[in-house]
Amino acid sequence: MDNRIHLKTPDEIEAMRVAGQQAASVLRLVREHVKPGVTTGELDRICHEYIVDELKAVPAPLNYRGFPKSICTSLNHVVCHGIPGDRKLKDGDILNIDVTVIQDGWHGDTSKMFYVGDPSVKARRICEVAHRALLTGIEMVRPGVTLGDIGHAIQTYAEGQRCSVVREYCGHGIGRGFHEAPQVLHYGRPGEGVVLEPGMTFTIEPMVNLGKRHTRLLPDEWTVITRDRSLSAQWEHTMAVTADGVDVLTRLPDDEL
Repeated sequence: MDNRIHLKTPDEIEAMRVAGQQAASVLRLVREHVKPGVTTGELDRICHEYIVDELKAVPAPLNYRGFPKSICTSLNHVVCHGIPGDRKLKDGDILNIDVTVIQDGWHGDTSKMFYVGDPSVKARRICEVAHRALLTGIEMVRPGVTLGDIGHAIQTYAEGQRCSVVREYCGHGIGRGFHEAPQVLHYGRPGEGVVLEPGMTFTIEPMVNLGKRHTRLLPDEWTVITRDRSLSAQWEHTMAVTADGVDVLTRLPDDEL
């Protein structure tokens, strides 16, 4: 990966906003289809057809380093990179759907948690903690703040809720490349790491576990699960650093963060 951070011009950020809004619209579209009995493969088909046929965009994960599908579907104790397939959703499941689209050469990357039917109190809680962890990170973003400040804020919040933050996987710079510099860790020390400046674009996407932070990669070499099989949740946005704060490019105008 190119280790240089590519600052984006205002026009480039607007082009990224188009891709970001499209990615967010995929999550909005698929929401009504997330229900008991539906397979994750069916959700992938619905998203793929919408991205290609309606948005005239490219699903970035498809064939990326060999990934076989157009979205990631991470269920219950799957931390990230779950491969859609024949698994049927059950009442009480929690599901992360991760969507990245390419429009006119620019990437938009976002994910949300979905409740399948009526999840348990614990399942709802880990989703809520992970969402608040994302917002905690976003609220830190402005020029002069370091990536260590952001990671520390996320880690402090999540661990204060008696949850844990996954360390092997992180947010990332994004633009014409799916994964650009810098890496955005969801843990860290205040004052350390890259200093934010206007024009930087990256994702924040904390993976938060109800149990311990340790993970295991399954033999398919994509699917990551919690080692103790505790529930895991993740939310993600793509954003740009502005002169006085942050611009969340994957937030739809009438959506909460």
